[in-house]
Amino acid sequence: MYEKGFGTSREVGSISNIDGAEYHCNKTQVRKVISGVVGAASSVTSIQVANLLRLFKIPQVSFFSTSPELSNKQRFEYFSRTIPSDHYQVKAMVDIVKKMGWSYISIIYEESNYGIKAFEELEDLLAEYNICIAIKEKLVKDSGVARESAYDSIVQKLLTKPRARGCIIFGSDQEVAELMKAVRRCNATGAFSWIGSDGWSARSIVSQGNEAEVEGTLSVQPQANPVKGFKEYFLSLNVENNPRNPWFIEFWEHHFKCKYPNSSRTPYNIKHSKMCTGKEQLTEQNTIFEDQLQFVSDAVLAFAYAIRDMHRDHCHGIPGLCDAMKPTNGTELLKYLRKVDFQGLSGDQFHFDNNGDGPARYNIIHFKQTTNGVYQWIRVGEYLEGELRLNMAEIQFKMGHPKPPESVCSLPCALGQAKKYVEGESCCWHCFNCTQYQVRNPDDATQCKLCPLGTIPDPHHVICTDIPEEYLKPDSGWAIGAMAFSSTGVLITVFIFGVFVKYNETPVVRASGRELSYVLLTGILMCYSVTYALVFKPSDIVCGIQRFGAGFCFTVVYAALLTKTNRISRIFNAGKHSAKRPNFISPRSQLVICMALVGVQVLINGIWMIISPPRAMHHHPTREDNLLVCSSYIDASYMIAFTYPIFLIIICTVYAVLTRKIPEAFNESKHIGFTMYTTCVIWLAFVPLYFGTANHVALRITSMSVTISLSASVTVACLLSPKLYIILIRPERNIRQSMMPMRYSAINKSSTTTGSGSMMAAVMVTAATCDQKQQIQKHVSPVEKVEDGILYQKPATKDSSTQTSPHSSTNSLNNSTDHISKINNNHNIGNGPMTIPQPPKVKELAL
Repeated sequence: MYEKGFGTSREVGSISNIDGAEYHCNKTQVRKVISGVVGAASSVTSIQVANLLRLFKIPQVSFFSTSPELSNKQRFEYFSRTIPSDHYQVKAMVDIVKKMGWSYISIIYEESNYGIKAFEELEDLLAEYNICIAIKEKLVKDSGVARESAYDSIVQKLLTKPRARGCIIFGSDQEVAELMKAVRRCNATGAFSWIGSDGWSARSIVSQGNEAEVEGTLSVQPQANPVKGFKEYFLSLNVENNPRNPWFIEFWEHHFKCKYPNSSRTPYNIKHSKMCTGKEQLTEQNTIFEDQLQFVSDAVLAFAYAIRDMHRDHCHGIPGLCDAMKPTNGTELLKYLRKVDFQGLSGDQFHFDNNGDGPARYNIIHFKQTTNGVYQWIRVGEYLEGELRLNMAEIQFKMGHPKPPESVCSLPCALGQAKKYVEGESCCWHCFNCTQYQVRNPDDATQCKLCPLGTIPDPHHVICTDIPEEYLKPDSGWAIGAMAFSSTGVLITVFIFGVFVKYNETPVVRASGRELSYVLLTGILMCYSVTYALVFKPSDIVCGIQRFGAGFCFTVVYAALLTKTNRISRIFNAGKHSAKRPNFISPRSQLVICMALVGVQVLINGIWMIISPPRAMHHHPTREDNLLVCSSYIDASYMIAFTYPIFLIIICTVYAVLTRKIPEAFNESKHIGFTMYTTCVIWLAFVPLYFGTANHVALRITSMSVTISLSASVTVACLLSPKLYIILIRPERNIRQSMMPMRYSAINKSSTTTGSGSMMAAVMVTAATCDQKQQIQKHVSPVEKVEDGILYQKPATKDSSTQTSPHSSTNSLNNSTDHISKINNNHNIGNGPMTIPQPPKVKELAL
């Protein structure tokens, strides 16, 4: 077996450690056992050799076999290489594709282990980065087998995908050279930008004569530096001083295009008619050196260092091979081989990785036209430890066109657009716009996503942006107006409260029912205060206060008014039928009744809050609204809070109508009636306004606030202002006589002339005043007491000493009515005091 380039030429070595001398013709020749093999260059050859050597446990170190399959140590455990695996070359190629911004490329690979394995890794890695393959075609490995038509067919298929400008070619130099010729034949020069593998780039066989077709190529080459001293050594060689290489004569003939004297006839030298003189000289000008020589020298040095380390450990300094290394154990030598770490002849540090591969170091080289018509390969970057470094300023895909060509099937969709893929194409699509309230789905580029309520798309329809919260802000004009109105009402109410407290013992205050008046003023104060809760930013607590307070304040006001009107109505209804005083008309009873009416509202609110707890929430009546409101605002359930107060208003209004004609001097029914009529008008106007402003938060809340405050103001104006007028402006009328019924005063005067037996009930006197001709047959009991301008009499008793004849009684009544008539013509409340006889002792006026 020949060992090319090492040892003496034509030395024979055995691949086995079995002594086969008895089967050899030359019994005296010393047979040497092979300890290791350097080579081969081709991955296909290395795989075949590795399969053989592993049977005999002989280590193998290749200097140019890059197939990823050889990294599988379960199949090729005795194989190592000083060049990195194509796995890293593929990663470098994909990184270049990404750097160029290409997403749609074609792949051409040779039909060999070298090309197929690389394609498989390319396909997986490109898919990982969403880079699509437009065309994938195989190159026949042996260029002598494929015809020109086969290469032309490949180029024609590439031209069917004109948008796939980028193309990776993973093949050997001879096949790629034929492909470049086909590009020229098909007029596709400049149509594609190539990314080349180390198998063909920087090879003159490819670029020579095909410069325009190869222009712009970016290639990945294992990083190698010149071997120091080799150039000088090689240029000094000639046929005479290099007899150890039996193929050197063939190289000499091919290089100088001549036939060497006495050389064997070969298919390569028969075309040379010129004879070599032997005086030819190798020079730098006529010699091209292989850039990958570093990997060859590293392979040889790896064996040298491994054997040295093994010899040191086994022979303990004995020169030459000791018995422990005869024969050399391949398994043990492999262990030493994988551990070597040395500086090679190129100056680079070398070691094997865990798979027995060389360090992953690559140069990125570029074939460009430096000047018009002059092309050369230049280094434009490197790939080290998985990181690509590329000098884009040095890259020129075509003379005068430094910008990389586009290699995409479809351009990226604009902002706010989604993709619709073309059937059968994963990198080709059409773009369509998302609708007004949609953005492109960040998780699925083919879908538009509707923005959630409360958000709208940004101008580019990329993200959904929050719509600013809309609520009645305290510093807005609406809120300031409502609070100004309420604050004025609060000040007036506090003022009235103070006046009532100061004049607490005067007849006007006592006659108006002090206890219920204070309850009424408290309710009015709460009505004004509700405005402040309505204009605050909604929260769960604020919403709870709004819900409870809006109805409660009205309930307090109208419960007090209803208690007043009900008392007056019961008193006069009872007076028409009986002289007996009605039940539950004392101040304490009135307070109990009023609190019971208020308690109903508290119960309603409590049940309502349990069933539907108050909470602040966002309401979206339209897609562009984001209203921060209380939950009651949305479904108008505030009406639940107002239902019971409206019921009280209706009942109170009915009572006011029924008691409107009570002819007493100081009677609140008339004023209560005015209050109720006005309140009904206000609420009839509020309800349609409230439901008609659902989308206008400020107007809706302000209308509710003003309506509540206006209702309280009506009560102040119609019911309390007459009392303030008497107390503050006409204090001379704030006396007991002014608070008593006029008819009672007239009766009292006539009774002094006719006797106590001639007095009648207040109801009968009222009737006599309306019809003076009516004859009254019954006797009237003495007065028991006066309250709220209303007379109560004691039951009549028989007393013969005070009885008079019917005629006498009639005359007395006529005199009395005449006197009453004069009083009625000249006196009513508000027209000043009147001097009348002092009545009998009267009880305190009170409601």
